[in-house]
Amino acid sequence: MINFAPDDLAWDKMQGLLPAIVQDVHSGSVLMLGYMNRAALQRTLDTKWVTFFSRSKNALWLKGETSGNKLQLVSITTDCDQDTLLILANPTGPVCHTGSLSCFGEQQTDWEFLKQLEATIAARQQQRPENSYTAQLFAAGIKRMAQKVGEEGVEVAIAALAEEDSKFCEEGADLLFHLLVLLRARNLNLAAVIAALRTR
Repeated sequence: MINFAPDDLAWDKMQGLLPAIVQDVHSGSVLMLGYMNRAALQRTLDTKWVTFFSRSKNALWLKGETSGNKLQLVSITTDCDQDTLLILANPTGPVCHTGSLSCFGEQQTDWEFLKQLEATIAARQQQRPENSYTAQLFAAGIKRMAQKVGEEGVEVAIAALAEEDSKFCEEGADLLFHLLVLLRARNLNLAAVIAALRTR
């Protein structure tokens, strides 16, 4: 969970405080910047919920203690000078007080786009709007979804052998979309696939 000894950090550079950058473990988006003292770091490690030191209140501050939008700790690393912390976290809701997912505004990284696509697929599954292709797939059932993944996989292979890059990428997009739908039908997501890849 950490790659350092807390006592080895450069606490004296900023009067006992270290900047702590928080990053979404799934999307890679930078969520916020806070400050930690020794007590905030230890509380974070003990509870697995990110806690900062509030300079304005001169007290420990559990992120989300008022809004409920907390940051579940995944890991903490330090930079080469051991004077800045990088926290990977799983946010339970929008991080910014404005309602934005990030204090730095909406960021459309590739992973953030995929996360939003997964959310849209989940919404189609629940709401089943008319004229929605995704809703039609869920209505057809998991057997049809699996068949579509197979069909799209074959089309990707054919395009790789006989088509231009643009067509090949289009077929790859079709395959990825149908895989995301199938994962949702199994109550899984892309993060579960990535976790499986990490074990190899």
